Amino acid sequence: MRDSETIFRKLDFMSRCVKYLESVDPENVNLEFDYEKRSAIERNFQLAVESAIYLGEIIISEEGFERPQDYESVFLVLGRHSILPEAFAERFASAAGFRNMLVHRYEEVDPGVLEEFLTERLGDFEEFAGCVLEYIERKETVTENGL
Repeated sequence: MRDSETIFRKLDFMSRCVKYLESVDPENVNLEFDYEKRSAIERNFQLAVESAIYLGEIIISEEGFERPQDYESVFLVLGRHSILPEAFAERFASAAGFRNMLVHRYEEVDPGVLEEFLTERLGDFEEFAGCVLEYIERKETVTENGL
């Protein structure tokens, strides 16, 4: 696979963002009033999602899959082609919508939604990374076997 080095670099970066998010104890942070902590949380979510989108776009390009219409459809395309489990792809696509809110409608971000992503959705990034690593492993096996 041509872009495996780039993929590993993006996976590592995404992992660093998620590790920061995992270190935040939502019970001890007032997401409505702690501007600095909230800003750091929002930025790390944005970067983690953007890393996942970039990874998806690399795979879509490598495989020659149909071009996604938007960021959410990056994950849906990966689901249709069994890179991601389809139900997971549909669930994870909402992270792209969350990213769009963080980037374009940042003044409207509901602290409750931010807390939900912080407490209930971080595992999605690990699942996504696992699927990407499985994809790389399959591609390398095919290449090694000359198929």
